[in-house]
Amino acid sequence: MPVVKLILEYDGTAYTGWQRQPGLPTIQEAIETAIKGVTQTKVSVVAAGRTDAGVHALGQAASFRIDRDMTPRQWTRALNAHLPETIVVQSAGIMPDTFHARYSAKGKLYEYRILNRPERPTVDRQYCWHIYKPLNDASMNQAAMTLVGSHDFSSFETQPTENDDPICSLQCLTVTRHGNQLRIEVYADRFLKQMVRSIVGTLVEVGLEKRPPDELRSILNARNRSAAGKTAPPQGLFLMRVDY
Repeated sequence: MPVVKLILEYDGTAYTGWQRQPGLPTIQEAIETAIKGVTQTKVSVVAAGRTDAGVHALGQAASFRIDRDMTPRQWTRALNAHLPETIVVQSAGIMPDTFHARYSAKGKLYEYRILNRPERPTVDRQYCWHIYKPLNDASMNQAAMTLVGSHDFSSFETQPTENDDPICSLQCLTVTRHGNQLRIEVYADRFLKQMVRSIVGTLVEVGLEKRPPDELRSILNARNRSAAGKTAPPQGLFLMRVDY
């Protein structure tokens, strides 16, 4: 049975995350409803990453199996005609039978956006974390370097979780300032539950000089969520790309 791969862009503001939940609006439900509207067939759609409530995506990947002879362009146009304005299929592809959006993924790139100025945001209020006190981005970058590599990231994993493997290979973690905007890019082979937001929250505490940069090593070694900083709010997080 053919496997269809979708690359999705969505505004997660009005959704309670990717995963279907009874009586609540989710990205998964919206995609599956659109597919049923096009094909009159009920299918289960799998995402590369189950984004949380309020988290956005510019390059989420998803896949599903269906016995339907349609070209990638036909899938893209048909699904977009049935999706709400907050979700769009950027592209579709017909993949080998072995393809799985989650298990075939080799890496994911996330970006977290911070507005660092005294005045609150207006237009971008649902797409950034507003921090009005000055952030020392040089110290944040120094701390970030500690986390690059293959480590046990239990200190940055929110509980409860069904995951029993806390080892991730974090290949890139950078903090870049553009005026009053900070961009934190995180790339790894896999991520734990709310791992990116936990890392960002901890780096912000370093930026606010509540923690020294070298404390990240002891936080990592503690393998305990209570050792790290607070979880950053969801609206600043974007899933940018999934690599296969």
